[in-house]
Amino acid sequence: MSVTVVKEYDAHLDMKKRVTLRGAEAEYYAVRMFDDGRIVLEPRVLVPPDMVSKRTLKVLDKAAKNFKKGNVSEPIDLDRYL
Repeated sequence: MSVTVVKEYDAHLDMKKRVTLRGAEAEYYAVRMFDDGRIVLEPRVLVPPDMVSKRTLKVLDKAAKNFKKGNVSEPIDLDRYL
């Protein structure tokens, strides 16, 4: 599978260390930085709130209410996964 370059240009950091993407098609990007200096941007599409089911929203509301009340489970020790 070959990949075709559709646009190529040089970019630079501004005073706040930001880079502007010209003609970007997505509003949000996932960024991966590698130790060899490469940076990979992958477009991300966030789901509009009206696309989330009513059932899921109810579960989220219930979880948030329980959290605010302090009705939560014991902390989970994730150290064994490190």
